[in-house]
Amino acid sequence: MKLIAASWRRLTLAVLTVLLVVSSFAVFTPTASAETYTVKLGTDKGLLQFQPKALTIKRGDTIEWLNNKLAPHNVVFDATKNPAKDKALAESLSHTKLLLNPGQKVTTTFPADAPSGDYLFYCTPHRGAGMAGKITVEG
Repeated sequence: MKLIAASWRRLTLAVLTVLLVVSSFAVFTPTASAETYTVKLGTDKGLLQFQPKALTIKRGDTIEWLNNKLAPHNVVFDATKNPAKDKALAESLSHTKLLLNPGQKVTTTFPADAPSGDYLFYCTPHRGAGMAGKITVEG
């Protein structure tokens, strides 16, 4: 009987040790967190450009679009120039409503299942002046 009790104690101790080791990985493993980036609509010097006009992000990251100078501005993603040629995705990323006042903000979060690659965007009122940019989504 003592032999069985001792075996149970050793087995219980072994199981608890394994559980402790496995749970420590969950506690001490860093988790990937989404980042938030700011892109200004209009440069600090008043130029009709996005600042920065190119940005590399990961899926799940958010871009805060900040109306900076020389309003009105908006952000429209070109459906024909994104990796999936997905019109619905381009529309969900876009903010077609014009931002009229400096300091106004809108945000775009790239979905976790967004294809990696380059997403081209522009400002509708200033597209002819070359106000365009690129978001590169890394896989």
